[in-house]
Amino acid sequence: MKPVIALNATRRTRQRLDRNLLAPRYVVECAVHGPQALSRGGHHEKSGTHRLAFVHVACITAWVNRGRPSPRFGPIRRLAPGPFGQRMCRSPGTLMARAGRFTMIRFAEETRMPRLSRRSFLGAAASVATLGAMPRRVLAAPEPSKAGPAEAARSLTAVGVTRSLARWVLEVRHEDVPAGVRKEATRTLLNYVAVAVGGSRHQAVEVAVAALLPFSGPGQAGLFGRAERFDVMNAAFLNGLSSHVLDYDDTHLKTVIHPSGPVASALLALAEYHPMDGRTCLDALAVGVEATLRIGGAVYPDHYDRGWHITGTAGVFGAAAAAGKALGLTEQQMVWALGIAASQPVGLRESFGSMNKSFNPGRAASNGLLAAVLAAKGFTSSDGMIEAVGGWAQTLSTKQDYREISEDLGHRWETALNTYKPFACGIVLHPAIDAAIQLRNEGRITPDQVERIDLRVNPLVLELTGKKTPQVGLEGKFSVYHAVAVALAEGAAGVKQFSDRAVRDQVVVGLRERVKPVSDSSVKPAQVDMTIELEDGRKLHRRIEHAIGSVEHPMSDEALEAKFADLTEGILPPDQARRLLEACWGVERLSNAAEIVRAGVVGGIVKGRGSL
Repeated sequence: MKPVIALNATRRTRQRLDRNLLAPRYVVECAVHGPQALSRGGHHEKSGTHRLAFVHVACITAWVNRGRPSPRFGPIRRLAPGPFGQRMCRSPGTLMARAGRFTMIRFAEETRMPRLSRRSFLGAAASVATLGAMPRRVLAAPEPSKAGPAEAARSLTAVGVTRSLARWVLEVRHEDVPAGVRKEATRTLLNYVAVAVGGSRHQAVEVAVAALLPFSGPGQAGLFGRAERFDVMNAAFLNGLSSHVLDYDDTHLKTVIHPSGPVASALLALAEYHPMDGRTCLDALAVGVEATLRIGGAVYPDHYDRGWHITGTAGVFGAAAAAGKALGLTEQQMVWALGIAASQPVGLRESFGSMNKSFNPGRAASNGLLAAVLAAKGFTSSDGMIEAVGGWAQTLSTKQDYREISEDLGHRWETALNTYKPFACGIVLHPAIDAAIQLRNEGRITPDQVERIDLRVNPLVLELTGKKTPQVGLEGKFSVYHAVAVALAEGAAGVKQFSDRAVRDQVVVGLRERVKPVSDSSVKPAQVDMTIELEDGRKLHRRIEHAIGSVEHPMSDEALEAKFADLTEGILPPDQARRLLEACWGVERLSNAAEIVRAGVVGGIVKGRGSL
């Protein structure tokens, strides 16, 4: 059914219609009470991925979507389901008017409206005007859709996408998750724990722990790699921060989201307070990661291009979904949880290269957990917070493809495409690092032999990692100049190569000045073309199509275990690190998922208990 809404036809500017009423995925069909209402016609296109075309009807004032009262005609009673998960007026009579004509607008599936000449428009207006004499009940009746199956599917997907996702999250059973997806979720968990322990002594974590400890509630949950205990919310935040601060976490390459930081941090903090077995924890992790990647895919790349740090803005949904599933929310509570999560987007790309960047997934974890806990107690939200006109997707992005959220749920798993970094920096640098290390090892190059390093890179590389003279390790993670130089100098790109020591090393600084990247839009983000010119005149060339750690060349289980050992060394005793590794691999056999956290904290911590 195509819902009908009633609006007052006034002489206000068209801008209110453009701004307040419609999403660019819809067009409108107009039927008017009285020929005078059709005073002007035209064609309008809204900028963005989709086109919006409509007939201007005396500059319609749009009050309905916000549910606000009209200063001339009083409040609008909301009766019928609307196209954006809200409730709209059922017929012209439901607008409580004191004077004036009414215009009825019916939302249609996405289509293209031809340009109309003034003569053609006026002819059409004369025909439409006769509808004014028809009974209101007839005017309000829905018409059969004239759109094709694809257009209808897109329209239906946008209606109720928040609820359909909530329903799926709750309905997924352990046996519904394919074995390959469960394995990838386990690898995701292992990698998350490794980087959370590895980042636990970073200065950013030390500062955050010192700042928050005086304000923390009861010691309900532990921190990986540390002895302090915090309340569940702050523990989720701090573990999320720790897991991201090294830029060594997992990455979904299609959306550049690092999903485990927000999702696993919320889930494992909750596990210490609200007991759950390992299978429940793994299932919740899998669907939480999936929700994150699906929602992120609906707005990527436009959302990211606008400056949002998509790991934080999309990760909050995954944290809410995972925590809500573990808590056993009802469908309506899960809808509310996703809605509350939508109200808490966090993270801007301007923060990259500072401690603030790792704040984003940490805050997404605690925000998502907060959303689930509030919803569990009956704290309400809108039912359409993802897809509504004033909701998350349309407010934060110029692109909204809701098929990315709802299409093939349970059959196509984005979680299965998660990857793990072999290098401790932004994923866009990995092809260049991979090429540099390969050429160094094959040619047995030493820094003093290098005359010049030329590389052609995707424009995103220089946009994100164009810092020529990083001063601290965090800035080095966003410098293609440093990344290539240190890879050539030391043959690695781990945590030590992105430390304060490394960015100030004079050999690395000297090489950095010889790195000459050129932006080339024909080079894909996963590619690089590198030529190293040596002082003896030799030129070494390497083109990378997919770097190690990509979906095409994934890290093996053995490589992940080596990464785990490197990151936990010096923080956890070897025997404890081994027990932690075994707990991660054997998560499905655990009677209590909190055993993972207890194996990863410093000192013999006794678990706190509570209930929700």
